[in-house]
This record gives sequence, C-alpha cells and structure tokens, in this order.
Amino acid sequence: MTPETGQRAARTGKSWITDWDPENDTFWQEKGRPVAKRNLWASIFSEHIGFSIWSIWSVLVLFMTPATGFDWAPEQKFLLVSVVAFVGAVLRVPYTLAVPFFGGRNWTIISSTMLLVPTGLAVFLIQAPQTPYWLFLVLAAVAGIGGGNFSSSMANINFYFPEKEKGWALGMNAGGGNIGVATVQLVGLGVIALFTAQAGHFVPLFYVPFILLAIWVAIRHMNNLAGARSDASAQLAATKDRHFWIMSFLYVGTFGSFIGFGFAFGLLLQNQFGLEPLQAASITFLGPAIGSLIRPIGGKMADRFGGARVTLWNFVAMVAGTGVVVAAINADSLAVFIGAFCVVFVLTGIGNGSTYKMIPSIYAAKAQNAIAQGAPREETLSYNKRIASSMLGLIGAMGAMGGVAINLVFRESFRATESAAPGFIAFLVFYTVCAFITYAVYMRTPGLATPPSSRPQPAQTGTTETVAR
Repeated sequence: MTPETGQRAARTGKSWITDWDPENDTFWQEKGRPVAKRNLWASIFSEHIGFSIWSIWSVLVLFMTPATGFDWAPEQKFLLVSVVAFVGAVLRVPYTLAVPFFGGRNWTIISSTMLLVPTGLAVFLIQAPQTPYWLFLVLAAVAGIGGGNFSSSMANINFYFPEKEKGWALGMNAGGGNIGVATVQLVGLGVIALFTAQAGHFVPLFYVPFILLAIWVAIRHMNNLAGARSDASAQLAATKDRHFWIMSFLYVGTFGSFIGFGFAFGLLLQNQFGLEPLQAASITFLGPAIGSLIRPIGGKMADRFGGARVTLWNFVAMVAGTGVVVAAINADSLAVFIGAFCVVFVLTGIGNGSTYKMIPSIYAAKAQNAIAQGAPREETLSYNKRIASSMLGLIGAMGAMGGVAINLVFRESFRATESAAPGFIAFLVFYTVCAFITYAVYMRTPGLATPPSSRPQPAQTGTTETVAR
C-alpha cells in the first residue's frame, strides 16, 4: 500500500490498464474510446441488475396481500421499502471507495456475486408470511446491496471518459441502471399475469441467471485502471466544501425523487386508488421506465446548455407537475394522476442527468482555477478528478436518502390522513427550495450555467474562481 493514498500500489496483469489519459485527444480517438465504451456497456448491465434487486421489494409488496397471508397495513409496507432504500443509500459510500482499492472490474465481479444473497432471501421471505415483522425487515433489507452498485459503477466510469463526454457517459451508465426499477416491475407484471399473485417467488428466481451473466460479462469484458486512485483525506476535505452539501441537497430532489417514487408507485395505486395487484403492476413500470430512459438526455442537455440552467428549469417544472398530482388526488382522478406522475418521473430523469453532470464540472473548474494560479497541471487535474469520482458516489448516497425520506413521508401521510396528498404538498415545497438554491448559487456562476464549448477560459475571466470559491 502506498503511504500517500492508503491504497494498494499500481498493479499489472492482463486485466489492468496502466496507461490511461482520456483528456489527450490523440490517445482518446486512437485507443481510449473503444475501451471506455466496452467497459461502459458492461458496467451498465451489471448496474441494471443491481438496481433491479435493490427495487425488487417495491414489486414484491404487490404480492403481499391477505390472500397470500400478508395482512399488513399500508404503513408497514412503506416502512419495508424505506428500510431497503436506506441500506442501499448507506452502502453507496463504501462502494465508492471499493473501485480504487480493488479495481473496477474486480469490484464489479464481487458486487455482482453478492447479489445472489438478497435474491435467495427474497425467494424465501415472499413465501414465509409467518416471519416476524422485525425479522422480515432485517432480512429484506439485504436487498439494499443492489443500491450500492450504482456508486461504484459511476465512480469507475468517471475515470474512463474525458470531461467533455462525462455528461453522456454518466447519463448512459446511470440511466441503464435506473431502468432496472422498471424492468423488475415488468417482471412482476409478467409473473402475476402468467402465474397469479400466489407466485411472487418467481420474480427473484427470474434474476438468478442474469446475475450469473453479469458476473461473466464483467470477467470477460471489463478492465481495471491502475491509475484510479482515491485519497481518503482529500475526500474528507471535500465534504467540507459547500458545493458537496449543495449538490447533495439538489440530488435528493432529483434522484431521491426518482428512486422514492419508483419504490412507492405501486403502493400509491393500491392504497390511494384501490387497484388490485395486476392492475397496479400493469402501470407501475411506466414512470421508472421513462424516467430512466430520459436520464442520458438530461446529461446531454447539461453538456450542451450547462448543468445549472437545465437543473433550474427542471425543478420549476417539477413544482408544476407535483401541483397537478395533488389536484388529481383531491379530484380522485386516476387517469390525471398517472399522467402527471409520469411527467414528474420524466423530470426526475432529466434532473438526474443534469445534476450529476454538474459534480465533475465543479471540480474540473476548481482544478483549472488552481492551475491558472500556478499549481502543477497534471497533479492538480489528477487530484480533483479523484475527488470528483469519490463525490459522485458520496453525493449519490446522499441523494438515495431522498428515496428513504419520500417513503417515510408517504407512510406518515397515509397514517395521519389516509391520503398521499399531504406528502406531495411537502415535496412541492421542497422542489421550490431546490429551484431557488440552484438559481442563487449556480445561475450566477457562468462556469456551470453555460455550455462547455462556449465557456470562457479561467485565465481570461474570473468564472472558474467563482465556481471554486
């Protein structure tokens, strides 16, 4: 282990790449791009399966009815999915640090193999309604392992791509993973339609061969980057930077909303509108599917127009969309509710892409500012890239906590009023605050609000200095 970083020394071998410089245009065009894309597609598949396992209980709760032996109140089901979301959020922190320590390929193999544990437990638990509630919560919470895969995958891919393509690459990686929330709901729909609500254990069984395939794909097609390093002291220092907390807050509003609503959609349809399991399952995949598919577009829009500008207007639209959702609930209109809620899902996807693009942009700007003031170029760029990669995971963990909060808010909303309307009103207020913060902090910072292609250079203006302040 090296004393400077506390990480293992650079390793060599068939799976290790020791020379990686994506910011060098010649290297990127001739050698880098094909390797980066190969790792990206393998990473997307693994993360997709991880997301599916993480959100599997959002589907299995639809099978948990009195007919299958589960006479649970709505607040008990909301608490179950909240606990699974919480574990996934917490695990994102150590999973981020695992990539530099083990290597991206190696950790993908390990983390994919670990998915077999919650999958096996889900097969057992959904057939064991006699399990004490507290024990059920503890065992089901292991599904949170799948949530940690997001941070390690994003941190790994961040090392592969140049700054100018990070929005697209991170958007593709995250979107491909996020759509696992919709995929598992489609699997649940298929199981209910073909085998009735008595066959919930078929859902986790369906994923076993795909977990094994993800392991094989990682072994066959992924690499480790010897130059991928993390610096624990730098990570701790970065958490003292106000941008870390601001971006975490904003990501709670985007990704936290996506994962929280994805977990809660089926329960909302059942408890707010009285839909049966098959009816709910036939609808719930829509929101997460479109929210996931649109995420890369959010990243691409941020590449083109600037992350801050896209994020600001996205939050404004989320305020409006959530207002329509509240009106639909008060009017007891299922059709309007579904339509408005799906629009909100689209906006969470766009916001996911735009806010995540802002994170590496901030640290790239801080690096350029330091270089303009005389700091060594290579060391400064490497240092800030390591911090940005770690922040992607840490901010991802903070954002995932929003999914926990959303389901806890719904739990209290139903317990107090037997309606989700008060919960959505609380979210509307929160999105308003997010929009104001985005405007106040970043819209007056041209380095983040303008497209990279038209951004002034740090040596010519004070733009980057403002970002790093």
